[in-house]
Amino acid sequence: MSLTVTIRKGTEADLPGVHALIVELAVYEKAPNEVTNTIEDMRRDGFGQSPIFEFFVADSVEEGIVGIALYYTAYSTWKGKMLFLEDIVVTERLRRQGIGRMLFNAVVQAAKEGSYKRMKWQVLDWNEPAINFYCSIGANLDGEWINCNLSQEELQRL
Repeated sequence: MSLTVTIRKGTEADLPGVHALIVELAVYEKAPNEVTNTIEDMRRDGFGQSPIFEFFVADSVEEGIVGIALYYTAYSTWKGKMLFLEDIVVTERLRRQGIGRMLFNAVVQAAKEGSYKRMKWQVLDWNEPAINFYCSIGANLDGEWINCNLSQEELQRL
């Protein structure tokens, strides 16, 4: 299947397609019931009074949104402003066609243009295609740090 894909900044109108890809990612990562984020949450958080994330979409003339890269600004006490790439998602049947690389490159360009000091992201230890891609571009896969999280319920309990 040959698609014409354009990478562009995401808009509020893209949110239903973006949310659908987030749900698809959760299924792929074996956590289909973990998505509690809604389109309304994303509308508020990405396009409200104080937007906290941005995203690129891979937009296909033939099929609409087939990929996303969602990121936000974080801050390193040692380095300063950094870009955190939360997720790159390409619809499963279109993976391995270069769409993820196009999205990744768009985020890298945003980091350069925004004068970010660092770009960070995570990858699941079993996601070999993603790990291989990140190794191929020379990324530092740091196994030293342990991820720590508190759920909404855990936050309320503290």
